[in-house]
Amino acid sequence: MSVALRAQLLLFVISISSRTGLSRYIEDTKAEDGLYSLLSVDQKRESEDFIFRRPLRCLDMLATEGYFTFVASQPQLACAAFIIAEPSEVVSMELSDVNIDCSAGDFIKMFDGWVLKGEKFPSRQDHQLPLHQRYTDYCSSGAPGATGRSSQNVAMIFFRIHSPDSGFTLAVRKIHNPFPCNIMSQSPEGSFTMVMPHQHRNCSFSIIYPVEIRMTDLSLGQAKSNELSPQRQAWAGCSGSGDYVELLGGNGVDTSMMLPMADLCFSLTGLAQMKIGCDNSVVRLVSSGNYVNRVSFQYRLLEQRELPKSRENALDNFCSVE
Repeated sequence: MSVALRAQLLLFVISISSRTGLSRYIEDTKAEDGLYSLLSVDQKRESEDFIFRRPLRCLDMLATEGYFTFVASQPQLACAAFIIAEPSEVVSMELSDVNIDCSAGDFIKMFDGWVLKGEKFPSRQDHQLPLHQRYTDYCSSGAPGATGRSSQNVAMIFFRIHSPDSGFTLAVRKIHNPFPCNIMSQSPEGSFTMVMPHQHRNCSFSIIYPVEIRMTDLSLGQAKSNELSPQRQAWAGCSGSGDYVELLGGNGVDTSMMLPMADLCFSLTGLAQMKIGCDNSVVRLVSSGNYVNRVSFQYRLLEQRELPKSRENALDNFCSVE
């Protein structure tokens, strides 16, 4: 990830966390300590054998493989590290050299996804595992180390340590995922194809920017209509078809709490596009499991002049833009 994109993603995390906290575990993190040094770290590999190592901060963003060591210099009661990989990768995490006191209230927990502002990505509806199985608790594992693996390209670890000089090392690895599902994009522009082969599963591609989305190809099991259907009010739309694509917009990361902008339940070859002026724009593929569904799309960052002006009580401008 480039320095500029890493900066945008980090500022997004901090702006969200500063509103109401990262989660119920994270309430008062001092993010300013060493913050800008996150953006200047050169994480480029010089050879295939190079092993990247650096200290882990109380609030951190990790976008590369390597070993990250945290040592508390003072009580750290609300810390989190957000890990992001490429869309076609999942994240493997492993703890080692753990020196914490679980009986004193210390903990280290790994999570399959992200938790931001109390919202979870992927949502309960879009993740295959029940919520409690998405957590790996070091203090409950009874093992000298703990491992975790994400189901998508993002994961996180949050921890609380009371005693100075206590800490741990986190190893991060990235593994190829042949059928990516529930992706958090690192970039405000690009293209992607989601494929769901005969699985009853929902997949979301989340872009944490206001963007224009252009659907370039869509192959679904059933063709119901022949036009892009904007959601101007609450109605069934394509949801009854079992196989469809919807465009969502909102200012959080939980897709179940976002508002539908449009849906498509027909196969197309060509362009259908929509501008979504929200902090988070999502393409969501819903599959019944009876067919092989595929959606291809392009996206680009909206320019300032393209952002909608906020109007009170206007559904089509429900995302506030400052």
